Amino acid sequence: MLLATWNVNGIRARLVRVLEFLAERKPDVVALQELKVKEEEFPYDELRSAGYEAVLVGQQSWNGVAVIAKQKPEELVRELPGPNAGARFLVARASGIEIASVYVPNGKSVAHPEYPLKVAWLERLAKFVEARDPSVPFVLCGDFNVCPTDLDSYLGEKGRGTIHHTVEERERIARIGTVLVDLYRTKYPTEQGYSWWDYRAGSFHKRLGMRLDIFFATPSVASRLIDVKIDRDYRKKSKISKAIPSDHAPVIAELT
Repeated sequence: MLLATWNVNGIRARLVRVLEFLAERKPDVVALQELKVKEEEFPYDELRSAGYEAVLVGQQSWNGVAVIAKQKPEELVRELPGPNAGARFLVARASGIEIASVYVPNGKSVAHPEYPLKVAWLERLAKFVEARDPSVPFVLCGDFNVCPTDLDSYLGEKGRGTIHHTVEERERIARIGTVLVDLYRTKYPTEQGYSWWDYRAGSFHKRLGMRLDIFFATPSVASRLIDVKIDRDYRKKSKISKAIPSDHAPVIAELT
């Protein structure tokens, strides 16, 4: 069984690349983030023609999360409890697992008014995870906009205290990690595993990235893990269609 998570940075701009990914990798379930479309503008028909059904929470020009699967996902939760911060959270059941697609607020900078809103959102997310029934198979995945440790950022120790690297952000992610298993880190404890690279200054080719896209799972799901891969090929321009990639690579988890 293949699960994937991918911040596509605009589903309309990235549709060709997404369809190529589905045709080549054939994942069973994919969590998508940063759709940037209203729900009625989502490309349901194109994905259905590719063999996938979708549930989503959309928002015009911003945010947006979805779960797509070969079998119709069952929508369970449309919004993280608490103040509405945009279309950033969705839980659906697919292939016998409850799967949450999350897009954590960026925060912009520690001095920006959106930073405390980000920390508050992460606090709500941590509480949501802590309150769940641990016996229910569950995957929490998406763009967390946090580097959990120095290893997860090209900045290393130099990043400490800056956005994505603060104690407040990392403490909330660590709380999630006490309940759920970080699938990539459990498989590759010393590898960087970057999934995002700035479009500018050749960051991708210089390997100046961050591991922002993460799979967390209950121990029952983690026990089924075979491998986790950062699909760098889909951070590149398509050799066939020349479609421009997202600034994030898909992350793929293979389960028994």
